[in-house]
Amino acid sequence: MSDARDDGGAKLVTPIVNGQAYPIVVEPQQTLREVLHDKLGLVGTKEMCDRGACGSCTVIMDGRPILSCMTLAIECDGHEIETIEHLAAEEHPLIEAYANNHAMQCGYCTPGFVMTAKALLDRNPDPTVEDIKTALEGNICRCGTYPAHIHAVLEAVSKIKEEEVTQ
Repeated sequence: MSDARDDGGAKLVTPIVNGQAYPIVVEPQQTLREVLHDKLGLVGTKEMCDRGACGSCTVIMDGRPILSCMTLAIECDGHEIETIEHLAAEEHPLIEAYANNHAMQCGYCTPGFVMTAKALLDRNPDPTVEDIKTALEGNICRCGTYPAHIHAVLEAVSKIKEEEVTQ
């Protein structure tokens, strides 16, 4: 960890975002979501409630889904952070499965749902419907596409298994 500070309490931190280290100066009150969006230009992570109640700002830090609106950027020094942009760049099966199953209408909640689902699949590559419901229960969709999320995750599981067989 770096202790470089200026007079305003700002601190130099270096989170590893989508595999790349980003040395940035952050203010003590800045959230990870603000830094991802405003400083790094990663606009996929959304802010709906800004109170940790909706899940739209979910990213994965050190393998666990977290709410980036409730995580101070100053606490992310040296941590691995994965965003929706990384999944899209890798063409993760969840991306196509979400589109195929119309698991979005307005799309605002989608990045948070996809990142939460990715964290689930990373720790449980063969989840049951109940596992999926439990994992996604902290995410809110204003449009009510909840059943489609389950179908999308199950399709992604199937696609991942197919890819493993062919490799």
